Amino acid sequence: MTSEDFARLLEEFTRSAESGDGARFAAHFTEDAVYHDYIYGPHTGRAEIARMMQDLFHRDAADYRWEMFDPVCDGTQGYAWSLSSFTSTIAEFAGRRVVIDGMSRFVLRDGLIAEYRESVNGGVAMQQLGVAPERMAKVFGRWAGWLRERPETKAYLARPKGTRLG
Repeated sequence: MTSEDFARLLEEFTRSAESGDGARFAAHFTEDAVYHDYIYGPHTGRAEIARMMQDLFHRDAADYRWEMFDPVCDGTQGYAWSLSSFTSTIAEFAGRRVVIDGMSRFVLRDGLIAEYRESVNGGVAMQQLGVAPERMAKVFGRWAGWLRERPETKAYLARPKGTRLG
């Protein structure tokens, strides 16, 4: 995939996410793709990715916007910085507007997304929602556990300082 192809993919990918049409969004992924969402967790396969976007995310968020900037692609992996915003529809936080910046990593195969991961400061989002500090601490603890349990993190921590994967 060229850098221009990747930029076009991101444009359609984010417009699909904004639309709330799960099938349209999932069409950008391979059949066996995994979408790692920082709130809703991992979702595997187009049907689950469509369900996450349409039935979970758009259930909880209105007026969703998502734009990607500064895309970089080497043909098999891509990265981009993003801004996204939404208005919460969750009863406890209804009407609160949130803006988030993040980094996205895409593993690409045959012109589609095979794996998606995002790195977002969820604490910034939670503060904008008005989440109680005690609840934030529980969520941050869960996220820290997920990070420490990832195979990549375990391998990184097991290597001596100064060594790198080749």
